[in-house]
Amino acid sequence: MIYGIGNDICDVRRIRASLERHGDRFARKVLSDGEMATWQARSTRWPERGVRYLATRFSAKEAFSKAIGLGMRMPMTWRLCEIANLPAGHPNAGKPCIVLHGELKRWFESKGLQAHVSVTDETDYAASFCVVETRG
Repeated sequence: MIYGIGNDICDVRRIRASLERHGDRFARKVLSDGEMATWQARSTRWPERGVRYLATRFSAKEAFSKAIGLGMRMPMTWRLCEIANLPAGHPNAGKPCIVLHGELKRWFESKGLQAHVSVTDETDYAASFCVVETRG
């Protein structure tokens, strides 16, 4: 049964402007440790790819926060919600997935929920869609 649905569209230009104004501090606020390592690697090789990576993660976390009905209030925080990809060897390798940490993970699991997320980006926009459902 569907618990909630969320979507978000993010202007990549706004993310770029935030990075220019605040530098890594903005990325550190939004990204988990694992995401931060990926962002830094992508930004080093191709800065624009790093900006888009940050925009898709920002958008996906916004969509997830809407789907669970909390917005950005506890236990939902930017860094406790990680947007990862299923690993090589998995039948759906590369598919985006949500990995939760700490209090948010405990809250989510206590409700018996599971999430599905999709992300996309174009030159100026990143968009995400998230469905959260009850298990069973």
